[in-house]
Amino acid sequence: MINFIVMKTIITKILLVTGFLSLSLGASSQCEIKNRIYPDGSMLYYIEPVNFYWTEAKDLKGGIMTDKETYFLALQPDPYPEKSLGKKLKSDLVLKLSDGKEYQFGHFDTRYLDGDSIMELLFIIDKDEMQPLQEFEVVHAKIDMMGEEGIRTYTFKLHKAALKEQLDCFLKEEEE
Repeated sequence: MINFIVMKTIITKILLVTGFLSLSLGASSQCEIKNRIYPDGSMLYYIEPVNFYWTEAKDLKGGIMTDKETYFLALQPDPYPEKSLGKKLKSDLVLKLSDGKEYQFGHFDTRYLDGDSIMELLFIIDKDEMQPLQEFEVVHAKIDMMGEEGIRTYTFKLHKAALKEQLDCFLKEEEE
């Protein structure tokens, strides 16, 4: 009976330590800032895109990017239109945050990455939108996909606070 109690205690301690390690590693990987040089010579800093919404029919990934002067919200919707139609997507993004308000982000660029296997929409984060993004989680995003589909609404099911956390990472690094 004593061996069982000792084993139970040891297993409980191992599980607690493993849990704390996975939480701390998950938190630090959220702030792993990478950079990429684009063909036009510009360098953008980013954190790996996270899943905000996923079903068999559609999904949305994204995150924050910056060139150290301007902040962008990069979104990767799927499915996406072929390149000739996708380049025509120029509508602004509407995000509803957990404060109940909707915020509009101006379209900056539409580009295709990795041999056209990913379409990425970049939206500018103005100074006015920085504060709400730092304080509130995202409830949903509305992207105008044009054509028959029109506005596609993604209700964030996963990583609702990711944009807030990523902005905090970039701003914290900027201070250092």
